[in-house]
Amino acid sequence: MGEKVLIVDDEQEIADLVAVYLESEGYEVYKFYTAKEALACIKTTELDLAILDVMLPQVNGFTICQKIRKKYHYPVIMLTAKDEEIDKITGLTLGADDYITKPFRPLEMVARVKAQLRRYKRYNPATTAKEEEHILYHAGLTINIQSHECTLNEKKLDLTPTEFEILRILCQQKGKVVSSEALFHEIWKDEYYQKSNNTITVHIRHLREKLSDSAERPKYIHTVWGVGYKIEN
Repeated sequence: MGEKVLIVDDEQEIADLVAVYLESEGYEVYKFYTAKEALACIKTTELDLAILDVMLPQVNGFTICQKIRKKYHYPVIMLTAKDEEIDKITGLTLGADDYITKPFRPLEMVARVKAQLRRYKRYNPATTAKEEEHILYHAGLTINIQSHECTLNEKKLDLTPTEFEILRILCQQKGKVVSSEALFHEIWKDEYYQKSNNTITVHIRHLREKLSDSAERPKYIHTVWGVGYKIEN
């Protein structure tokens, strides 16, 4: 049986369509049309990824994402019917790893799911136990790639898979500037990046908050305007 994917969308046609495409790829799909059913599934099922519609009645997708992030680290993809930046920024700030605007192409959805699961499996301790341990250090920051753990001055940082990946890349490329486009392609492994895409910017801002870092006087993540981001040697 393949990875377990949760889908919750009150538009039944969309939920059914996504389920059909994911099941054809071998995923085990848990499909729900209400937040109540989805929340019950989250509590009782070991999931690998969640796809959450933002505009759900009673309990919206943002709230479900928050509940997931309090306990779990698997990837979360948000679905939004509006092409509004505020929805995308809100979702990413609350811990979502990616978002897709409706209407979307089913094959794009499948590609996004595969990209998120590749990263999650790569850095999930259960799937990397046999890999050589690799630890990165920088100014009190410790990144354990094997166990997918990150600490700052020995205090654990609660990072999403996407945030962890960004920090890992910047630390491994320490001293070098990494562009937003390069980060996007390295993380999502697809070609959907556009110059107006601010996904990386939002994740960087969230990372800085967790690191108690400052964009104006950064200790960790430096912005090189018009170029990208770097961590100094």
